Amino acid sequence: MERYIKVKVHAGEKKEKLLPKSADTFEIWVKAPAERGLANAAVRAALAAHLGVAENKLFLIKGATSPAKIFLLRE
Repeated sequence: MERYIKVKVHAGEKKEKLLPKSADTFEIWVKAPAERGLANAAVRAALAAHLGVAENKLFLIKGATSPAKIFLLRE
């Protein structure tokens, strides 16, 4: 099963937080800076932990350099 997950990211924050907006939409604050893919990796890890899936099931398909991202979850 595949599903798309929309994420709005706030990188370089003091605290980490994940706020569900709907079943497939999240707003995530991460400490990692938005450089060299560090924030993307932190968001992927936080999202995987929240959804209870392995990180290798989440694929960033849009928004690698943008705060608005779309992940594909393959279960």
